[in-house]
Amino acid sequence: MRFIYTVITFLFVAQLSSAQENAYRQLPSDSTLAWLAENYVENPENFHEKALASLDHAYQSGDERLMAESHLLLMRWHAYHVLFTIDSIYYHGDRAIPLFEKINDQKKLAAIYAELAIEHIEGNNLEKSEALIFKALEIYEALGDDWGQGNSYCKMSNIFYAQQEYELSIKYGLKALEITEQSQDFSTHSQSWLILTKAYHKAGELEKAIEAANKCIETLKTHVPDEVFDLARAYGYRGNIWSDLGEFQKALEDNLQSYAIVEAEIGAERPATKTYRDGIGMAYYMQGNYQGALPHLEAALDGYLSLGQGNKPFMQELYTYLADCYYQLGNYQKAYANQQLAHAVFDTLIQDRVANLESEALFKYESGKKDQAIADQATTISQKNRLQWLGAGFICLLLLFLGTLLYYFRRNQKNMAALSAKNKENELLLKEIHHRVKNNLQVISSLLNIQSRNIEDIAVKNAILESQSRVQSMSLIHQKLYRGQNLAAIEMKSYFQTLADNLIDTYSEDEVVEIKVDMQNLELDVDYAIPLGLIANELITNSLKYAFPKGKKGAIEIKMKQNQDEIILDISDNGVGAGTTETKKEDSGFGSELIELLTMQLKGKLEATTVEGYHTRLRFPVAKLSQVA
Repeated sequence: MRFIYTVITFLFVAQLSSAQENAYRQLPSDSTLAWLAENYVENPENFHEKALASLDHAYQSGDERLMAESHLLLMRWHAYHVLFTIDSIYYHGDRAIPLFEKINDQKKLAAIYAELAIEHIEGNNLEKSEALIFKALEIYEALGDDWGQGNSYCKMSNIFYAQQEYELSIKYGLKALEITEQSQDFSTHSQSWLILTKAYHKAGELEKAIEAANKCIETLKTHVPDEVFDLARAYGYRGNIWSDLGEFQKALEDNLQSYAIVEAEIGAERPATKTYRDGIGMAYYMQGNYQGALPHLEAALDGYLSLGQGNKPFMQELYTYLADCYYQLGNYQKAYANQQLAHAVFDTLIQDRVANLESEALFKYESGKKDQAIADQATTISQKNRLQWLGAGFICLLLLFLGTLLYYFRRNQKNMAALSAKNKENELLLKEIHHRVKNNLQVISSLLNIQSRNIEDIAVKNAILESQSRVQSMSLIHQKLYRGQNLAAIEMKSYFQTLADNLIDTYSEDEVVEIKVDMQNLELDVDYAIPLGLIANELITNSLKYAFPKGKKGAIEIKMKQNQDEIILDISDNGVGAGTTETKKEDSGFGSELIELLTMQLKGKLEATTVEGYHTRLRFPVAKLSQVA
């Protein structure tokens, strides 16, 4: 009897649920959209299913506005709730855009451009993000929509901040403040102050950063008190700035206030709340209170790992500070373990960048092969068709011959045009590869710089900085390649001049040493340019470090010339040791070994003398040389 009752109850509930669903499907379109718009943030049960049902109904009825609005609300829902991948956001956004264009709803079109621009920041597609926000701004300006313009400038400031273009971020942030103050859009106004706080901080304008943080906090408290998370972030950002100013107690107070706001809003056990303890731990660390810093840094680490951010770049710094805390407290085992995790994050970042470059190059290569196969197939079919007509009579043959001549003439024109376009595409691709290699080498250089800040051993620190200098010399090669006209060779005079300027900035703060480049405009293949650049980097660095002690003025001269099939590179200085017969002491470590190995690679010969200074001459054979007039 109980079983029969249970079955009847289940059938009744299922029928009632089905009736509710059918009733929802039968709601008028405007009512459906209104319900979705009111509830996508709160995310009631079955919201996703109902939104998909609305989208299905829109496609079945052919209602283009309902299609566009449904895609937009699904995009916003996916963006607000992090359980779904970012691909779902792009999917619905990309399908909403042509629909809004078709129904000519310019305001919604601008809104979706602006929202997708921010999502593409999360996807690390900054060029796409920049293009979308400029489209949104163009529409808002045409509509005379002050709110939309202020919001777009605010997002633009955020995008340029993500691109590390801090001056542009400040420029557009100030523009956003001007417009939002006139339109009294205090929510966007406070967000603009928040972005300016970060941009001024990164630009090194710390006093302006503090002022921007104060303005942000004042605006939030006075006009938009419900934006508690923005208020928490403002306190946290200001705490970081106080820390850079050496005001560690103020930094601690601001970070404690930031954490208290978030804890009161969502509780202490949420992973997002724990991440706000990062700033507290750093403030204690800067005060030398390693015991106080440790639990906060550990809690922040747990929060970031729970949110799936274990491989983010900032995690390397967090692991490093944890390692130092344990080291200072005598727990060397945990110090070593955290330092290893910091290295693992660094290795993962480098591997990911290399893998992205390799997969992108492979994809383009395979696509090119498929295109070529299709073109070959089309040519084969065309030839077979022509052969079938050759069995006709003499008159038809003559007409076909004349037609064939005309056909080949036109096809050759098309082939030449296609070949020219393909060559340009390949040239752009090669430039892009050099550009990306240069960018990745710069990232490695920056990571080495960050790593050196946490090393107190002078010898180790100098070794890392020298490695950074070598990476920069290779990065400069690829920069010259993608900026130059010849993608296969480097103009060496310009390269040496730029390399010299960079090394002067690094090793000669008072610019007491002058570097002269005396040579013809000579192009070398990249296989020669890279080892030659590294050798020059080592020799010039050696002279800057040892030849001019205690601010002694002097000069370094770089000469290179062609002697038939041989290149001769002379690098000399007039520093200490001038007029003696003893060879000046060189760095006997890795630098000297590197010079010897690279000389062997070039199949060259290295000579060093100390007549009137220190002089190094490198001779090596070159098969092909090119001089530029």
